[in-house]
Amino acid sequence: MNFADMLDKNAHCFPDRPAIIEGDITISFSQLHQDVNKAASAMVKLGLQLDDHVALCAPNAYAWVVIYYAAIKAGAVAVTFSYLLKKGELTKILADCRPKILFTSDDKLSDMGDQRDESHLSIVVCNNGDISFPSLLEKGDRQFPTVNRHRDDTAAILYTGGTTGTPKGAMLSHQNLKSSIFNIAHYERCTMDDRALCFLPLNHVFGQVHIMNSTIYSCGATILQPAFDMDQVLNALTKYKITKFYAVPTIYIRLLGLPDLKETFKSIRYCFSAAASMALEVVQAWKEKTGLDIYESYGMTESAAMVTYNHFYRHKVGSVGTVVNIVEVEIRDDGGNALPQGEKGEICVCGPNITKGYLNHPEETRDAFWGDWYRTGDIGIFDEEGYLFIVDRLKDMIITGGENVYSREVEEVLYTHPKVFECAVVGLPDAEYGERVTAYIIPQPGQHIDSVVLKAYMKERLASYKVPKAFIEVDELPKSSAGKLVKREIRNTYTAPKP
Repeated sequence: MNFADMLDKNAHCFPDRPAIIEGDITISFSQLHQDVNKAASAMVKLGLQLDDHVALCAPNAYAWVVIYYAAIKAGAVAVTFSYLLKKGELTKILADCRPKILFTSDDKLSDMGDQRDESHLSIVVCNNGDISFPSLLEKGDRQFPTVNRHRDDTAAILYTGGTTGTPKGAMLSHQNLKSSIFNIAHYERCTMDDRALCFLPLNHVFGQVHIMNSTIYSCGATILQPAFDMDQVLNALTKYKITKFYAVPTIYIRLLGLPDLKETFKSIRYCFSAAASMALEVVQAWKEKTGLDIYESYGMTESAAMVTYNHFYRHKVGSVGTVVNIVEVEIRDDGGNALPQGEKGEICVCGPNITKGYLNHPEETRDAFWGDWYRTGDIGIFDEEGYLFIVDRLKDMIITGGENVYSREVEEVLYTHPKVFECAVVGLPDAEYGERVTAYIIPQPGQHIDSVVLKAYMKERLASYKVPKAFIEVDELPKSSAGKLVKREIRNTYTAPKP
């Protein structure tokens, strides 16, 4: 088994169909297959071996897609993380995953720090690196046999936040990826005539697995854009006759303010929203203005995307849908015991899509599982029709604008500022972003917090989406009898309406 063998099949059966469209360039499945073969064979010639790590830290681009599949096809592991990360964040990840080959862009080279001198890193692929992407392809061969791997071998590692403040890499096997994209293609009724717009980051499980991988698996065309840009998105809808539109709630809310929305979206047959659950008012307004439903699912990096789906036949607003094929979901109590329908507890998932665990984090891996069952950290409840509802979150995580932010990571950076004595970072409800990252701070004695200065300090050290939207100075923070911060009380204390 090799997850990348779908390229072999598509190039054989449908060589001339468009696979990737980037700007004015259309790449067929035959061309994509040849370029992946060239990149894979070139990397092997440069010393890439089985299970070596190939890191990708770059914006969405055709070259990103080629390197990703080439690494997997060669029997190595594609390791993906955000291009928006700052130097300190990147250094931690590179030291953790120890890639042999790094694909990046010139403007990130200065952020790589001392990692370029590490013995494990042999090749940096970018224009000002050891070899450019075009030169890499020139070194390769058009034919390269896909390396057979075991279904449980790791194919990709996607970095996600850590409850300890340290990012951790979720290891996804060939079976994890294959089973997940089959479910996505099935539930979304994917066809080879689909044209899916992808401006969401390919390092994230949604862009990588849910959009790119499922579209390529279905022999559809993926229209790549480096990031969300309203003018570029609107132009692409018309120019490429997009049929599938993927976004997060913040983007749908922005689009609702546009005139002639129905005409703009006339080619679209399917809309999907990821990350935070969509508000009823937004779903209804979108239906009224476009005539289109917005479909949703529940999933995470550790599940290679889809766990539940809401819903091709009967959408239930407020729910995350029903459990997808070959996946099991149970609601469990604090001791790991399954609860009956109608009772709240932790959502636990078992199936061929569930991660093997976290790279170099055996303790966090053990804590994340009850046997074969992955503990999501979300509190949920099933209704009598089998629809799952998310009611709370155990993990100290904030979902803002479609991005996951772990509070601990933000707090650790705040504590490096000399004026911060104690702090707590929480997510507060936000109509546009779902949640907004908010920091409550007790300053050092005799000091006061300057929000402008502190925000600039944080932006130098964290990706922009992790930086708090507000810094609120307080005299004290609610704690348990054991001295632990109680974040639910923090939200209630400082955000509840005044009597």
